[in-house]
Formats: sequence, structure tokens, C-alpha cells
Amino acid sequence: MELTRADGSPLRVLVVDDEVNIAELISMALRYEGLDVATAHTGSKAVSAAKEFKPDAVVLDMMLPDFDGLEVLRRMRSADPDVPVLFLTARDAVEDRIAGLTAGGDDYVTKPFSLEEVVARLRGLMRRAGAQQATSSSVLTVGDLSLDEDSHEVFRGGEEISLTATEFELLRFLMRNPRRVLSKAQILDRVWNYDFGGQANVVELYISYLRKKVDAGRDPMIHTMRGAGYVLKPAS
Repeated sequence: MELTRADGSPLRVLVVDDEVNIAELISMALRYEGLDVATAHTGSKAVSAAKEFKPDAVVLDMMLPDFDGLEVLRRMRSADPDVPVLFLTARDAVEDRIAGLTAGGDDYVTKPFSLEEVVARLRGLMRRAGAQQATSSSVLTVGDLSLDEDSHEVFRGGEEISLTATEFELLRFLMRNPRRVLSKAQILDRVWNYDFGGQANVVELYISYLRKKVDAGRDPMIHTMRGAGYVLKPAS
């Protein structure tokens, strides 16, 4: 289920970590969830980014090269007293937790963490902060194809389509990116998380399964772009 602002635009998250790779990984995971993301790699840049970007939540590394996460939080909160914050901390120390709570930090994830945990904690924080939730956002629709992310029901032209868990994840990824060509590498990374050691033929196999269920006897929606990947678009 997507989280949105009252006007229907995506919620904004500021990701602050001096390790560029970590910041980028978290950002990619949050963008996949439909959030609008900005990044900063120092405390000072984080404070100025918060003023310009006006985030609905902040993922904040405790250890930064110029000043620590608590100081960043103090400066952000002077401008926006209610912004929820998820701390990333390498030290699972009680002192840190108490210091963070005293400064108004809202939750913690200890490094190393899973991206799923960061996403889940952040969604919880934003819900608690009273973020508006779009009532229809759990349903993805492309042409006459609809997919309900909550109930896992899929319909095309009013007819229900039964999918396996992997087929559902693959179709969801395609439907979240309509008309966009997705490479086999992107699909592997998102749907299989490289569990198959990057074997692109598993993507071809599941695309063929999906076609038999979604496109069989109908105008095709799933197209192969030779040498580039796959694209899902409304039937012409």
C-alpha cells in the first residue's frame, strides 16, 4: 500500500548516510515503494536538504563526518518539530538509544540491517505520524489489468487470474513500471534478489508463465524488447 500526502503526491523521505552505497541502496528500496527520496552524506547537507525538500520522514545515520545524527536531528527539529526520524546506528548501545529518545528520535535500526526492515520501520513511523493513506493505492491498474497488493487478487477484463507468489511479484514489478523497459538484471534484482546467481533464463521462464496467464487469448500486454528487456503496457 502506497503512502501519500493529503494531496495524493508521494511522501518524501530524506536519507542521510556518509556511506554513499548504503544511502543509494536505501533510496532505491524506498523509491520502489513509491516514495520520493532525497539523499545527503554530511550533517550540514542534511540540514539544508531538510529545509528545501521538507521531508515527511528522515532516515538518519548516527555517525556522520562533520557532526553526529543527534545534532542533525536537533537542527532539523527546530525547523520541523514533528518530522519522524529512523536512526541508523552501528552501535547498539543503550546510551545511544536514551540520547536519541531524549533528542526526539523515533526509532532505531542497527547496522548491519536488511532493507526490508528499514522500509517496514519507516512505514510504521510515517503511519504513526498520521500520514494520509490513499484508499485506492493498494490496487495497481494498467489498461484492463488490475492487481490488488493487499488481497493479491489479479483481474484482466473482469476475469480473475490465479498466480503463484513469484509470478505475482514479477507482475507487480512490471505494473509498477508501466511502459518502462525493464532489463533482465533489474527484474532479477527486484524479484529474485540475485538468489539465482544472475541467471537471466529464469526471467524468460517466468515471463512465459505470466504471458500464458495474462495474455492468453487476449491482446498482449507483456512485450519483449529485443536486447533490452521487457515492457508491460495497455493492449492496443
